Amino acid sequence: SDCTLSFFLFLSSCLYSPLLCPLCSFFFLSHFPSLPLCPCTVQVDGSLPCGGWDCECAFNRQSGCCCAAQDFYRLEERVFTRMMGQWQALKQLNDQIEAVAGGRQVAFTATMSPMTKCFGPFTSNVPIPYKDISLNSASGYNAALGLFTAPRDGLYSFSLTVYSNVGSSGNRLYHRVMLVKDGRPVASVWEDNRDDAEDSASHTVLLTLTRGSQVFAVLQSGRELCGDTQGHNMFSGYLLYPSEE
Repeated sequence: SDCTLSFFLFLSSCLYSPLLCPLCSFFFLSHFPSLPLCPCTVQVDGSLPCGGWDCECAFNRQSGCCCAAQDFYRLEERVFTRMMGQWQALKQLNDQIEAVAGGRQVAFTATMSPMTKCFGPFTSNVPIPYKDISLNSASGYNAALGLFTAPRDGLYSFSLTVYSNVGSSGNRLYHRVMLVKDGRPVASVWEDNRDDAEDSASHTVLLTLTRGSQVFAVLQSGRELCGDTQGHNMFSGYLLYPSEE
């Protein structure tokens, strides 16, 4: 009979595909509207395999109508909860990566302002004012003082380019620029001759710094830098890698 057929289909869907119980019910209702499914279920003695069955409720896809629907919604909630947990973990990891990467972005480059005359000579060592800044990531370099202050512990690379032009050979090229770390010279670039009208040299060093350490360049007393009309005198540095914290 129609009742037997509809109940058989219904029972099969619940037994073999518990999660599809409400979906199968919709299928039967839409494709076999004449099948008296609800009356059949009411006539069955004992509890149905899909317990707590309510035809009208299940056909309207309301939660709590039958075991299959309840299992489905519980699964949906578990999946959603797990996805939210994964999203939060991914966000925390991304924030940590950004924090580490942001901490690595320490770099600066500055040059002396173009000049036609000479800087120096002076009676004492004088910090060189590299005032034209092209890069100052993390704001570690202070142009007013001409010095770099390390924002964090780590290994840093510093480069120094020294240039001077005395106009013509026969005039004395006489300079010495020292790179100083916390008051102690760690490198220098110097020249003393009358054969060249101009000369330049560069020096690069690696220094281990702690937070607050200061690095700057000074012109030694009695020496001078002249005729740098193009801003060749340059001081730069960057964080190679931070120390482990």
